[in-house]
Amino acid sequence: MNAKTWALQDAKARFSELFTQVCSVGPQKVTRHGKEAIILLAEAEYHRLSGGGQSLVNFLLAAPKAELDIRRQPDFGRSVEL
Repeated sequence: MNAKTWALQDAKARFSELFTQVCSVGPQKVTRHGKEAIILLAEAEYHRLSGGGQSLVNFLLAAPKAELDIRRQPDFGRSVEL
């Protein structure tokens, strides 16, 4: 990744250039008060990193089916004298 670091005030003043860099070069870091605050990245990169937006339900439904034996022995409790 060839990310450039931008101060927040520069990122705001040169947003069009920042946008172009994100689209052509890749993710760009933006700092606030000298500390890393955010990383801007293109939407396609976001979808790649986040799994393409697939929901957990769809992921689980698409998973290979496994046969599990989940039977349990009957439990009749314990004898208690009163």
